[in-house]
Amino acid sequence: MWWLYLDESGDLGFDFVNKSPSKFFTICILATSQRETNTVFKRAVRRTLRNKINPPRKRKRLVQELKGTATTPEMKQYVWRQVASAQYGIYALTLNKRRVYPQLAAEKDRVYNFIARQVVDRIPFEKASGNVQLIVDRSKGSKEIADFNQYITRALQGRIDPGVGLDFTHGDSQAWPGLQLADLFAWGIFRKYERRDNDWFDLFREKVLCDELYLK
Repeated sequence: MWWLYLDESGDLGFDFVNKSPSKFFTICILATSQRETNTVFKRAVRRTLRNKINPPRKRKRLVQELKGTATTPEMKQYVWRQVASAQYGIYALTLNKRRVYPQLAAEKDRVYNFIARQVVDRIPFEKASGNVQLIVDRSKGSKEIADFNQYITRALQGRIDPGVGLDFTHGDSQAWPGLQLADLFAWGIFRKYERRDNDWFDLFREKVLCDELYLK
């Protein structure tokens, strides 16, 4: 079975005149076919929350999940040391938002789905055996979820063996350690483009199987 955890970093705002949106938008998929890797993910997230973010002396207000924007470099290094030897790959595509046509900028769901599909297209599904489960951080309404699922399903037809099932889960990231790690990795890739900050990215670079800039 394959588990794919999809998260994003940046925003899909396009008003660069009156507001201050991000210049880039990254969608990242953390992929593994190893059940034991999911155990590693769960253990790493749990330990980091317990030992680094919610130590006993600071447990008045518990943090429930890891987020790239709220996790210090020390905490990221702590996570990395626990997951560095596990078997997984990272696939990401980063959109240069300033190059998006104005007509498309108004259709944010369409842009999101398109970028997500481009990431999915980079994953070698022809090698998949057993089911493929795509877990997405839930941020959409029911109609947008249905459109996303249908769009990705159509994109994968012909690439996945008919005997391989494709399942979608749009869930709370607190319940999925893999999603929390995908958020950390997405943030690192996004920062590389947005701020030219490679510090976190350089730690996990060896796991990155695809890192492309769309609309250079």
